[in-house]
Amino acid sequence: MTDYPTSWRVSRAVGRPADAPPATTVAPLGARRIADRARPGMRAVIACTDATRACPDALLVGTLLAELYAAGVRHEDISILIATGLHRPSTPGERLERLGAAIVARYRIEDHDARDPAQLVDLGVIDGIPLVTNRRCVAADILLATGVVEPHQYAGYSGGAKTVVIGCGGEATIAATHGTAMLDRPGTRLGRIDGNPFQAFVRAGGARIGLFAVANALLGEDGAPLALYLGAPDEVHDALVARGRAQYEVTVPHAAHLALAGVAAPKAANLYQASRAVTYLALADGTPLLPGAPIVLRAGIPEGAGAGAGEQRFFAMLSGAGSPAALLDQMRRDGFPAGAQRAWMLAQVLCRHPVIVVGAADPAVVTACHMHAAADLAAAWVLADRLARERFGLAPQAPLAVLDVPHALLTLPRLG
Repeated sequence: MTDYPTSWRVSRAVGRPADAPPATTVAPLGARRIADRARPGMRAVIACTDATRACPDALLVGTLLAELYAAGVRHEDISILIATGLHRPSTPGERLERLGAAIVARYRIEDHDARDPAQLVDLGVIDGIPLVTNRRCVAADILLATGVVEPHQYAGYSGGAKTVVIGCGGEATIAATHGTAMLDRPGTRLGRIDGNPFQAFVRAGGARIGLFAVANALLGEDGAPLALYLGAPDEVHDALVARGRAQYEVTVPHAAHLALAGVAAPKAANLYQASRAVTYLALADGTPLLPGAPIVLRAGIPEGAGAGAGEQRFFAMLSGAGSPAALLDQMRRDGFPAGAQRAWMLAQVLCRHPVIVVGAADPAVVTACHMHAAADLAAAWVLADRLARERFGLAPQAPLAVLDVPHALLTLPRLG
C-alpha cells in the first residue's frame, strides 16, 4: 500500500463492525412458510442473482430447495432462473462457483433474457410503468427468489422483489424504471425506501407476478453474511434494511477536499459496475464531498466497460459524447435505452468531480469515458493532490481533508 502524502488528513468511513458471529443458516421470518403453499406436483421456479451480485446463492438456493423437498416438490419440477437483467449471460464457471456442483448437476438452470420476446409476458402497467417479466415466473405454481440487501442508487436498498421484477424483467420494464422520468423523481434516491417510486414499483410488481417468498442476505464488509432471512418479500426486505441502516450508514464530521472509493469483486469487474462506487459517494443526500473534489476509484475493471447489452450501451453513450454536460443535455432531449442510465448517473458526477481510476486493465476505456487513468496508487495520489489543490486554491503543503471509503458500495457517508 502506497503511503498517503504527509499533508493529507485522512478520515476513514467504514460500516459498523458486526456485533455477532456471521450468520450460517437462513432464519425464517414472519408467518409465511413455503410449506403452506408448496405441494407435490407443483412447478417451482427459483430466481437467483447473477455474477454482478455478491450474494451467497449456494446457501440461499440450497435452503429454498430443502423447503421445497420437505413439502414434497420433486427435483424435476424445480428450475432455477438466473436474473441477468440486461447483463451478459452466466458462464458455466460462474454457475459452479455461485451454486455449487451438486445443484448445477441436478437442476435445470437457465439465464433470463430481457430482449427475447419468447421468454416474456406482459402483465400490464403499474403507476405508468409496464410490467414485463419472464413467463417462467408467471407460469410457476410457486415462485421464490434470492437476493442481497445493500445500498442501491434507485431502489434505496436492493433485495426483496427486485431479483424478479428487475432481474427477470423485460427490456421495457428495465428501460422505464431506469429512465429520466424515474431517476429524476425526488424519492428515487440511494438509501430511501419510504416515498421511493422505484421501490414502490418493485414491491407492487413482485405481488402482481406472484412472488411468494424470498431468501435474502445482508453482508458485512468482508463479504460474510450478517443476517439471512426467509419469508414474505416485503417483510424480509424491511427487516434487513433496518439492520443495513445501522450497519452501513456512517456520519462523517467534516467535508472532504478529496475522496478515495474502494470497490471489491464482483463489482470491480467492469466500469459499469465499479462506477457505482463513485455515484453512491457523490450523489447521495448529505454527501461529505465538497463541489469539485476529485474521487479516486480503486478498481482493476478487467472486463473493461463490461460485456452485457446494458454495459455496452453505457460505454457507447459516455464515450461518444463530447463532454459529460453535453451527454446530459442529449439524454434529457432524446432519452436513452435501458442500461445507459449508468452513463446518466456517472455524467452527473463528472460534471461536478474529476474521477481517477487506478489500475485499469485497459486505460483507454477509462479515458474514453472522460475520466483520468492512473497506473498505480502513487500516480493517483499525485494527480488527485494536484487537482484538489487547484480546485480549492490550497498551497502545496496546506492540510487536505481526505475521505477514505474502503467499501464504497456498502458505506453511506453522511456529513454530520
